[in-house]
Amino acid sequence: MRARAARTGTYQYTGREIDPDNAHGLRDTAIVHVLRDEAAVFDERAVRSFIGKPVTDDHPSQPVTADNWRDHARGTIMGAVRDGDYLSFDLLLTDAATVAKVNGGKRELSNGYACDVEIGDFTAADGTKCQARQKPGSIVGNHVALVDRGRAGSECAICDALPSTILDSLKTEKTVKTMLIDGLTVDIANADTAQATITTILAARDAATTKLADADAKVATLTTEKATLDAKVATLEQAVKDAKPTPAQLRDAGKALMLTAGKAKALGVAVTDAMDEGQIMAATVSAKMGDAAKEWNADQVAASFAVLTKDAKVSDGNTVVPLGSPMLANDGASVRDAIRRNRNAA
Repeated sequence: MRARAARTGTYQYTGREIDPDNAHGLRDTAIVHVLRDEAAVFDERAVRSFIGKPVTDDHPSQPVTADNWRDHARGTIMGAVRDGDYLSFDLLLTDAATVAKVNGGKRELSNGYACDVEIGDFTAADGTKCQARQKPGSIVGNHVALVDRGRAGSECAICDALPSTILDSLKTEKTVKTMLIDGLTVDIANADTAQATITTILAARDAATTKLADADAKVATLTTEKATLDAKVATLEQAVKDAKPTPAQLRDAGKALMLTAGKAKALGVAVTDAMDEGQIMAATVSAKMGDAAKEWNADQVAASFAVLTKDAKVSDGNTVVPLGSPMLANDGASVRDAIRRNRNAA
């Protein structure tokens, strides 16, 4: 339950409570007005200091500690929140006798805490003159007491009646019916909720199954494509091997190049070692045909070269002749005649 437990404004104390040693001359004053402003009441550290502290039946004669907790605690402060000019606590009462007192009319609350008090002239928001104030940031909570009449007034009280026995709401047992679907626990106590949950789970499962099937199909497609590419690579590698010329092919190509070069030279065209057969033909056709052959393709150039060189006489210099060739004779007379001719020639 939530109940207001403190407020801002002016609190009335006796002079003996504020100045027991009469250090400020207030001990014999009947009423001393003490200011509790927002900075003191709602200081974050001060508010937090109350959480987890006990609820007591009246103020104990001494602070509540771990040593005497069992003697005084009748409940616990579970939380705190600001409510306008009030500080409210979430209280859990755990003692049936105390609950009975609340239901009997003992409902006002009074905070128990330590703080520093400043003596001086202070003015509350409503204009009340105060001789002291609680120093902001100095409050340290110890407990909140259930009292017949609290200093904060009747607004700081438990307003509603409580169950006659503590934690009665926990006595009603609730049987939770569940079932396991695709590894997830579903509460089936409520049919509509269960159906909606099951539908959602099954839809998610179906969507995941579809995605998995799509992924498998893509993997199969990529596997097939890879196999196709591997086959193409193997075919190209074999084609490269097959494309390598044989020694006989190289000799034939060399002869064809020499013949083409010889025909070009026979027509007076200069040929260099850097030129291949096509370049030799092109140079020959260009030399003879001029601009007329400027746009011709390789087939046209080859045809024109064949026409231009069909009657060309290749120089003997392009024919390989063995050195030291022997002289042939049919009989001895012929040999003697040959010798004689050679001597005469000398």
